Amino acid sequence: MENTVYNKKLFLLDMDGTLYLDNDLFEGVHEFLAYIKEIGGRYLFFTNNSSKNVSKYVEKLNRLGISATSDDFITSTEATVFYLKKKNHKLIYPMGTASFCEALVSAGLPITDKYDENTDCVCLAYDSELTYSKLQIVSKLLTLFDVDYIATNPDYVCPTDFGYVPDCGSFADMLYNATKKRPFFIGKPNTLMVELAIEKTGYKKEEAVMIGDRIYTDIACGVNSGIGSLLVWSGEATPKDLEESPVKPDFIYNNVNELYLDLKKHRAL
Repeated sequence: MENTVYNKKLFLLDMDGTLYLDNDLFEGVHEFLAYIKEIGGRYLFFTNNSSKNVSKYVEKLNRLGISATSDDFITSTEATVFYLKKKNHKLIYPMGTASFCEALVSAGLPITDKYDENTDCVCLAYDSELTYSKLQIVSKLLTLFDVDYIATNPDYVCPTDFGYVPDCGSFADMLYNATKKRPFFIGKPNTLMVELAIEKTGYKKEEAVMIGDRIYTDIACGVNSGIGSLLVWSGEATPKDLEESPVKPDFIYNNVNELYLDLKKHRAL
């Protein structure tokens, strides 16, 4: 199958910086999602943001006027749970929000919120409730014990209406400075989330495209997974970032609205 954006059926959509910024939905998002349904396609919302569980994202999209259920999402939290359930750890220390910890507990994973020498896994997430006590516990566990060390996502920043705030990748760098240890990152650009999406929907890789605003996570995820990749300029990435990156997208649009108008025009031909 020729690799064009016009023959894609499975659209894997980053959210922050791609569909919205904070609580502001970008122009054309409703029309774009409706178009995908009109052509008999499927979309899944992809996010590396592990500070909220899926129910929180469903609530947010509903507030923005997008009808969604938990079945419409693939998150780094979901992929992390999938990974951890295969590992059979005795005790996990998660550095994450209450929402993230609830997701691990709901999956039946053994976690602790205290320093415990029986801990055999440390799991970093995007923790918007981060405390210095958590950093001390993680540093001590990584320094004194040979624990499994993973992180939900490598994103350095999370977009806000005023700019950016530190994300999980920045936390990992900070902890590296203290412990000289690096985690194994689960979310984009790891291929696991795309593998879950392909398994969940039954589409072929040739029919799938990853759409996002970050080159080192979204676009790299598409490239690593062997599916199409589409960069939008509505979020973090800049032309200078693209020029300096060894990873290149298959397609580039200013924003989702421009993509929608192009798809609609091509379909009318």
